[in-house]
Amino acid sequence: MDESTRNDLDTAWAEFLKKEALSGGLDEEDVYKSEAVMKDYDESEMLNNNKKASKVGKDKNVAKNVATKKEPVKKEAPKKEAPKKDIAKKEATKTASKVAANKTKSKTNEKTAQASKKTAKKADTAKAADNKTVSSKVFEEKKSKKEMVQDAKNAEQIAELKEKVMRNMAEFENYRKRTEKEKNAMFEVGAKSIIEKLLPVIDNFERGLDAVTEEEKESAFAQGIDMIYKQLIQSLEDAGVKRIEAVGKEFNPDFHNAVMHAEDDSLGENIVSEEFQKGYMYRDSVIRHSLVKVVN
Repeated sequence: MDESTRNDLDTAWAEFLKKEALSGGLDEEDVYKSEAVMKDYDESEMLNNNKKASKVGKDKNVAKNVATKKEPVKKEAPKKEAPKKDIAKKEATKTASKVAANKTKSKTNEKTAQASKKTAKKADTAKAADNKTVSSKVFEEKKSKKEMVQDAKNAEQIAELKEKVMRNMAEFENYRKRTEKEKNAMFEVGAKSIIEKLLPVIDNFERGLDAVTEEEKESAFAQGIDMIYKQLIQSLEDAGVKRIEAVGKEFNPDFHNAVMHAEDDSLGENIVSEEFQKGYMYRDSVIRHSLVKVVN
């Protein structure tokens, strides 16, 4: 690339930056840093446009010189006011950029602050929730410990009450059995006492019936006495009184009382041969032993 082309390219580039800066209200340096503007810049196109503009300007100057037959007028030096305007525009552009940047920065800072506040609020809420959870856990632990102690006390009291109840029930059961036994014993004693008093009456009935002759047994009186005797014996049997078998049985000192001893070859050894007085039992106890004679 020759020096003329390089100069044309620099001129085209300066024109492009100035145009973009004026159209966007930005500084030339900001335009240079803008990637969007750089993408729109086409070096060859700008160079061609600049050459066309230069050629058109030269043609106009040639025509003007031909018409006036004067030498081309040299470019006047730029007025001093122009740079001031450009400086003012640049300052305004910079100020606008700074204002926009400050607005953007303030909005960003505001958003950041809001986000920070939200984050801090969330953190405070989470911390409060954690503290509440920890407090509730501590409270629950204390409550559970108290409940455990109370449950242990309740269990101990329940065990003591159960033991007392079981002891009272056992004592009551023993008392019931003892009183029932005593009552039965008292009843047995009373029954035996009554039966012992009735046995002489039964003996007298038997002696009287034995004294009745065969002719007198058919009389109404004898039959009446016999019926009364049988009724009395039946009533005693219903009450649990029964006679002790003696004649022909082996002597048993628990039931028999031997008052006489004899020898009889027809009977075996220790056999009751005769009964002088009948013995009676009330249930399983002997009320009166049988008075018997034992042989051999």
